Amino acid sequence: MYRTIGLLTLILLAGCARIGAIGQAPELTPPSDGREHVAMAALAPAVTVPPTVLERASLWTAGPKSLLGDRRAGQRGDIMTVVVEIDEQAEFDNTSNRSRSGSERLAIPEFFGLPQSIDPRLPEGATLGSAVETNSQSRSSGSGGVRRNERLTLRIAATVVDVMPSGALRIEGRQEVRVNFELREMLVTGFVRPEDITRQNEITYDKIAAARISYGGRGQITDVQQPRYGQQLADIVLPF
Repeated sequence: MYRTIGLLTLILLAGCARIGAIGQAPELTPPSDGREHVAMAALAPAVTVPPTVLERASLWTAGPKSLLGDRRAGQRGDIMTVVVEIDEQAEFDNTSNRSRSGSERLAIPEFFGLPQSIDPRLPEGATLGSAVETNSQSRSSGSGGVRRNERLTLRIAATVVDVMPSGALRIEGRQEVRVNFELREMLVTGFVRPEDITRQNEITYDKIAAARISYGGRGQITDVQQPRYGQQLADIVLPF
């Protein structure tokens, strides 16, 4: 009884929270709440060494702001561009057939004279001469198919949030775009090697180890596409 009341109370509280969002656009996540801001804020200022007279007079320098300088991300707080271009197709077809048949017959025409002594007492036409006869036949067939087509193209800026002892860079990027009352959220995390970063400070998704790429949303359209709490609860509880 008390469990039922508690469950109904939780459902009502969840419904009240959703009622409070009626007519309101989904809130954007503050940039200061992400790990990217923490990595940039904790970054120690770089120690600059005054250039020599020869370096000041040279047209070719090795600094990151020079024409031939290395602008690739390599330290905590640096920013790079992640290019996600997923175009995958998969198709599977499986077919199976199985057939089995069997026949058994048990006859006891002479079993210590019992059939001859029992047959007169049986109904007309009944006899123990053919005591048991069985026939069985079974057949099953099945077919299954899977067809998948996924395509996703996006570019997102990611921040180096940590430098691992092996030299790999742990990156994390988040981007939120709100159009009217629908918010689209893109997330990417993983580990990259500094040598895989191109001269344009970009890296493709297939070079990210332990990549976690998420593209979803929240808002009115997403809310309509989701089943109600009662339906979700019924799908879990009902055994049929």
